[in-house]
Amino acid sequence: MTTKIHLVCVGKARALAFVLTGGQVADTSMFTCVLDEIHIPGREPARTRPDRVLANKGYPSKKNRAWLRERGVKATIPERDDQTAHRRKRPGRPIDSGDDQRERYKGRNVVERCFNFVKQ
Repeated sequence: MTTKIHLVCVGKARALAFVLTGGQVADTSMFTCVLDEIHIPGREPARTRPDRVLANKGYPSKKNRAWLRERGVKATIPERDDQTAHRRKRPGRPIDSGDDQRERYKGRNVVERCFNFVKQ
């Protein structure tokens, strides 16, 4: 049996929240659960929502993007190739994969460093 770590961290590779699940659990279904675990004490009121989310290709879905929009959270989540092809065929929200998004996504290495620290 395997496990997965779903993790939220800040810019200095410090974990804010995580959820541990079985290896067969899809990343997409745990997105909102792990973001709901964020609680930063010491601020009045306590901060529970990020300004922007950087996530990998395992997390994009209509449900997750709608959840972020409802809460006013900006997202940098690259689309999977199959989703990009599907969205190009249909009208709707444009796909923003411009230079700004690519530049922001480079900051996701912080998450990988945090995973390395947790796994050590």
